[in-house]
Amino acid sequence: MKIARFLYDGREGFGIVEGEEIKVVEGDIFGGFNATSQVHTLEEVKILAPTQPSKIVALGLNYKDHAEEVGLKLPDEPLIFLKPSSAVIGPLDDIIYPPMSRRVDYEGELGIVIGKKAKGVSEKGAEEFILGYTCFNDVTARDLQKKDRQWTRGKGFDTFAPIGPWIETDLDPVDLKLETFLNGERRQSSNISNLIFKPRQLVSFISQIMTLYPGDVIATGTPSGIGPMEEGDRVEVIIEGIGRLVNFVKRG
Repeated sequence: MKIARFLYDGREGFGIVEGEEIKVVEGDIFGGFNATSQVHTLEEVKILAPTQPSKIVALGLNYKDHAEEVGLKLPDEPLIFLKPSSAVIGPLDDIIYPPMSRRVDYEGELGIVIGKKAKGVSEKGAEEFILGYTCFNDVTARDLQKKDRQWTRGKGFDTFAPIGPWIETDLDPVDLKLETFLNGERRQSSNISNLIFKPRQLVSFISQIMTLYPGDVIATGTPSGIGPMEEGDRVEVIIEGIGRLVNFVKRG
């Protein structure tokens, strides 16, 4: 099931995407909800970021090829950092190139969407706390990341967390192709199976540190092939079984 958040006639709502239509639901997507008889075409609505997380917990160096690409040692345990909720944008929204940066990169990733409050959960029981999965772009001001030697500024600008297009709830993230395209040219190509730390491991590990709330997102890390974007570029993150997240780059 694909759960989308959308805007129609000035009002936000949630719906289930089926083909080229979205069936409006009533209730709480993190609790109980029901489909209604109200249906819109996808052309009639604006698809928004599928969740409004209290926080985004992101992973560094969670693909071996990416660690080799940037010349860093593989971590012994998940290397996590935070992106602010103010960075979130949805499909077709603009990534704003901040004036203080001279290099802004794409990083295509699988996003885990938390379905219910999780604190101190076991790896074995982690699955029940996952609502589903989405596409994520961990946009990064690479020059500022290197300059600061920590990642808050380089990864925390407004618009640096594109999420979408929806949450896929019926997905086993074991063997899925992940690709990133820049202006139609493939720049990243890998498989979710190449993750060092898997989704259930990540939910358990992070929940030992901080409470995860419904709607929070875990960005699971990016494979090799990261690179810069420029004004006017179109960037697409495509994950098999989920869909396509498209955004554009604009100067601030």
